[in-house]
Amino acid sequence: MKVIAVIPARYASTRFPAKLMEDLAGKTIIRRTYEGTLATGLFADVFVATDSELIYNEIVSHGGKAVMSVKEHESGSDRIAEAVRDIEADIVINVQGDEPFVSKENLEKLISIFKSDVEKQVDLASLMTPINEWEVIENPNNVKVVVDETNTALYFSRSVIPYPRDKEAKVQYYQHIGVYAFRKQALLEFTTLPMKFLEASEKLEQLRYLEYGKRIKMAETKHLGIGIDTPEDLERAKQIIADNPELK
Repeated sequence: MKVIAVIPARYASTRFPAKLMEDLAGKTIIRRTYEGTLATGLFADVFVATDSELIYNEIVSHGGKAVMSVKEHESGSDRIAEAVRDIEADIVINVQGDEPFVSKENLEKLISIFKSDVEKQVDLASLMTPINEWEVIENPNNVKVVVDETNTALYFSRSVIPYPRDKEAKVQYYQHIGVYAFRKQALLEFTTLPMKFLEASEKLEQLRYLEYGKRIKMAETKHLGIGIDTPEDLERAKQIIADNPELK
């Protein structure tokens, strides 16, 4: 089973333009993410998929691998599918380009789902984390997921799911962490499937997979990545490195 990692890296960003090229303790954010992913030793290959010559050159000039993609894609899955179409692989893991502190533990959990899936019934794997604060649960920016007894996803929503009609039921709520591992064939098929009603309503691309009968297996984690979405996030990341010299 050949497992590769792809790091989608758009240059444009509404909240923090060109953030992936920002300096983080002597290296750009995207270079740190690439090198951190490579250093896990989990992958046969690691690529950055980017629409930017600046990002492409940043990776390649430091000995890394990058592929150019078109500037506009409807979804992250479309960008990754374009990048890997002609690359030999069985499993493709999407690593977020703005999360330089790569969690090897989380990536191992995703890979292990496919290693144990001897009958190849799982199309995607992703992560979820327990949430208990009602303010977090109600926030539509936090995508929730409900699963069956095998941790296979039943539905994703911005709404509160399940609805707590019986408040004594002691339901555990889970937030979806948007790190994906794809069986390559499922990823390529995604690009040929038109958007359906659930995805259009919730604006969640993972619902397209469910609507077409794909199986998404979830792994629970308490190790949350540190995404850099704002200049304040970048300052916090710099402080983390200052406090942990081994990260330099």
